[in-house]
Amino acid sequence: MSLNFIGWLNGITALGVFFFSFLFGLFFAIKSRKKESNLLLFLGLIYIFAALIYTGDVLDFFTIISTETNINNSSGFIGLMNWIWFPGAVLCAMYVGVILITPKRKWYIFSPYLVLGIIFEFFLFFDPMGTIEQPYPSPLGSDLINDNLVLTSISGIAALIFLLSIFIFMGFGFLRKGIQSTGAIRRKFFFLSSGAFIYIIGAVLDGLFLPGIHLIFVRSAMVFSAWLFYFGLR
Repeated sequence: MSLNFIGWLNGITALGVFFFSFLFGLFFAIKSRKKESNLLLFLGLIYIFAALIYTGDVLDFFTIISTETNINNSSGFIGLMNWIWFPGAVLCAMYVGVILITPKRKWYIFSPYLVLGIIFEFFLFFDPMGTIEQPYPSPLGSDLINDNLVLTSISGIAALIFLLSIFIFMGFGFLRKGIQSTGAIRRKFFFLSSGAFIYIIGAVLDGLFLPGIHLIFVRSAMVFSAWLFYFGLR
């Protein structure tokens, strides 16, 4: 069975997010060396990890194109391959937020999330099938394998805590810092706040809803958020 319209849309947008996020991540990492900015390095790591979250989708997409059927996912490795990178992305994001908002308390705030990331990975590895729903499309080859965290699982609960924390701490935290600041610093915090809001909302919409035409706008916005973060940190 060949890909249907939504399948092509799902695959192409996943490939786009993978490629451009990885490209931007490398760009930010190179810029960090030139500007001697650790925050730009962590921004680069955020988007490299964010790109790798789509690794399984890209592999499934190319498998369908070449064989007209989905990749063999009987072991659940597609979901594992995608979600293993999630803590890396959110922990780097939290570190950037903590450094910019409350640098003197960075380890008090960051340490619990580091532990939460370890818990996420532990349950992901030891119970991947109970942690991630990843049904084959019907008919086979018509779409990519859709992998979503089981929100009632330990890893699912940890992911919700991560996303909600970034949304509140970075989104509203940067917004508050922007309101309290003036001039160029004010503008930078507004860029950071907008980037956080756009990426988290996009990630939630991408993860909770079945693939559809909205993927064009959602995944494009997620990639665009990279520039908002860059303008806020450069």
